[in-house]
Amino acid sequence: MPEEKRTDDVDKLLTEEKSLEERKKALVEDLLRQREAALKSFDEKLAQLGYHANSTKSKRSHHKRAAKPASQPEKTAPPAETRSQRPVRPSDRTRGQEPSR
Repeated sequence: MPEEKRTDDVDKLLTEEKSLEERKKALVEDLLRQREAALKSFDEKLAQLGYHANSTKSKRSHHKRAAKPASQPEKTAPPAETRSQRPVRPSDRTRGQEPSR
């Protein structure tokens, strides 16, 4: 009889655990539905105010844009340096190599 009671207790515990998991999943699904409904109503309220979520309209800035004078040509990037054209930097040397003088 003690073995039957143990198996009954284990079965009871497993069924309780399973019911708790099912209840947990149901609550999570309910929360997700509520969240989606809240987001949808919020988006609708924003749309009524004139805000569109998918709008690519640029944001305004308090910074003023500097206008380029028309008489000055645009600057071009300098040509890339090659190793032979620039001085030796400490990062170019390998460890233990003496600086050339």
